This record gives sequence, C-alpha cells and structure tokens, in this order.
Amino acid sequence: MSSEPARLETAPFDRGHTDDLMSFLAASPSPYHAVANAAARLEKAGFRQVEEADAWDGTSGGKYVLRGGAIIAWYVPEGAEPHTPFRIIGAHTDSPNLRVKPQPDMGAHGWRQVAVEIYGGPLLNSWLDRDLGLAGRLSLRDGTSRLVSIDRPLLRVPQLAIHMDRSIHEKGLQLDKQRHMQPIWGLGDSVDEGDLIAFLEQETGLAAGEVTGWDLMTHSVEPPAHLGRDRELVAGPRMDNLLSVHAGTAALAAASARGGLSYIPVLAAFDHEENGSQADTGADGPLLGSVLERSVFARGGTYEDRARAFAATVCLSSDTGHAVHPNYAERHDPTHHPRANGGPILKVNVNQRYATDGSGRAVFAAACERAGVPWQTFVSNNAMPCGTTIGPITAARHGIRTVDIGVAILSMHSARELCGADDPYLLANALVAFLEE
Repeated sequence: MSSEPARLETAPFDRGHTDDLMSFLAASPSPYHAVANAAARLEKAGFRQVEEADAWDGTSGGKYVLRGGAIIAWYVPEGAEPHTPFRIIGAHTDSPNLRVKPQPDMGAHGWRQVAVEIYGGPLLNSWLDRDLGLAGRLSLRDGTSRLVSIDRPLLRVPQLAIHMDRSIHEKGLQLDKQRHMQPIWGLGDSVDEGDLIAFLEQETGLAAGEVTGWDLMTHSVEPPAHLGRDRELVAGPRMDNLLSVHAGTAALAAASARGGLSYIPVLAAFDHEENGSQADTGADGPLLGSVLERSVFARGGTYEDRARAFAATVCLSSDTGHAVHPNYAERHDPTHHPRANGGPILKVNVNQRYATDGSGRAVFAAACERAGVPWQTFVSNNAMPCGTTIGPITAARHGIRTVDIGVAILSMHSARELCGADDPYLLANALVAFLEE
C-alpha cells in the first residue's frame, strides 16, 4: 500500500489568482480595508459574520469574526465532533508604513505637512519622492467607524537635492525618522489645527466635527504591475503580508466548497505583527484562542474536547521570506537560495525565530506533494540576525504545532515589493491541500 499522499484532483488556482492578488493589494491600503475585502470574499462563498458579544451556536458552515484589523474565519463541516482538530492558516494584515499622529497638522516655510510616526521597520528611502495616498479608519462621534481611502497623489516626502548633501557619496543616505520623513501636502504660511481631518470629513461626506478619532496611514498610489521580459514578476505594495492573507482567504473558500473535510479549516489574519503582535488584534493576544475554544464549546464540547482538538491541530504561519538577492548573494546562507517562481518556502530557524521542526516539515512537504507544488527551504546566514513571525507566538501561546512558510520576495519592507508571478497561486494551491489533507 502506497504511503504517498493522494493528489488533488484539480489544482484550483492558476495565474488568474495572481491577477486577483494584484486587485486585492490595490483595494487594501490598510489592515481595515484588507479584512473588509477578505470578509466580502468569504460572504460570497457563503460564510456569515458572527459577533463576539453574541451567543454562538454549533451549526455547520462558514463563519467569521472581525476585530479592527484582524479577521478569524472558520468552516465547520457536517458531522464535526467537539474534539475535531483545526487546520489553521496564519497571516498578518499590517505592513510597515508612515502613520498619522494624533495632532497631524504641521508645516514650515510656506509648506503644509502631515505629522507622521514610523510604523514597524520600513525601508525609509523607499518612501521618498513617491506619490502617496491616505487610508485607514475614522472613528465617529456616534461610536461607529468609517473606512477612508484617498487613492490619489496627496502627499510626498521630498528628498534633499544632491547639491545640498554632497556627503551622500561618502556616507550614504542617512535619514532622521523625525526630521526627514514628514510629508508635504500643500502650501500655506499658517498651520490650521484640524485641517487634515476636516479635509477627510469633506472627502467622505461627513459633517464637520463628526470625526473624533483616527487610525490613518500613507500608501503608494502606484498600482501593482507585472514586470519582466515575460511578465514573470509582480511588483506591488504590502505583499508582506497581504499576499498570504489573500491566498489564505482563497484557500479557505475553496476548501469549504469542495467538502469532505476531516478538520475544521481556519484563517487567522492578525494585525500588528510588524511591531511585536502585542495587541488585542495581534497574534500575542487572546483572539485566536478565544475563537477556537468557543467553537469547541458551541458544539457541546468540554475542556477535555478542547485539549484533544488543540493537541491534533496544526497551523501554517504564512509570511513572506527572502529570495536570494543577485546583488547581495553573500548575505544569504550559501546552501539555501530560494528563487522567485520556485514555489513556497519552508522557513527554518533552530533558535525558534521560526516555529518549524522536522514533524512540521513533513506536514508541509505532504501538502505540497498532494498539490503538485514545488517548494524550497529558507535558512538565515549564521552571521545575520533572523527575522520572526506569528509562528513562534502561536505555538507558544496556544500549544499548537506550527510551521513557518511563505513566498520568497525581494525588497521586503519597501513601499513596493517584488515576487514571482507563479508563487502566489502555488502557495494558494498548497494551502488548499493542507486544509483538505
């Protein structure tokens, strides 16, 4: 009897998935837009939103909860037991950028500016001399909120002319996060308090004074695009990590539609990964554990059922990783060189910056084999510090076996990143196989 995993009858995704990713990136300039777009796609697939403050039932079908910039969605198959394990795709919705401060109006020398704070670890130079829009969430006086997206050239962080900084040739570009990164958005000799928010109220059709709070951020208005001689690459914003959010949403919808599931498939897309995940919407918060436990208890389960379900649960933490850079190949491990369009990567770090171990590798390898998808391995150069993901946090907080994977890209944390055009759909096909395995 063969021990090889059964192949998927059909791979559900092809290059059309990558084109759809480009649309998703363009429509999701903030975590709040990303979860709203993911929820809309799940609604079309038959999922329904449940409120955290309401009582939950144990009926089968697709469900999801929204909290700020995070979404947890799951599908309960017919006949699922209280102790049925979960198969989780983990991702995050936030990306490094420039975020608007509580007192945003500033300026000097005839220029009007917007005061911003650096979010996460962006490549600051990538935000210079780039046409920027403004997007996020407005909190209103009546307690509701409104999404806003000004998707046209509105702001710009102007770089100092070379004539005024000849030392750049010897010292390189040196940017002060406070002094050099404040964008301009107009002309004027006086700074009017409330000017930016009044502008946003007008743009969104709100009454003056209706906005009492905001979570706003800049984004490049240049749309995603195919690149390369044969259009084999994709350039675009926020691939870290909306590429995985998009793939996970598509995989969850596809797996639930195909049926015959032995596990409860879950998408867990968190906010605030780029600054440590310590938030009520972050992976280090209680959201995922609360949702999984309530799902068990809603189906009549006990704490014993919860323990059994968690013990057999597996999470694939999907986040972008580093493709080998042709101009800096020495920065990579000499025996691990992930390439664009080489398939998803398995991310390994024995110091637990990634959560993958040998048993996790076997789970991922089986999913890729079943999907007919090639895969690669990423390990950091021993002399270079290794990044991290929600993977170790998920494993440690919930006691869930977790595997770190993703897609290899260039220009990570830039305002505009680069990946192979095949890798997004190869990842999505592997995720479907994982959920159905």
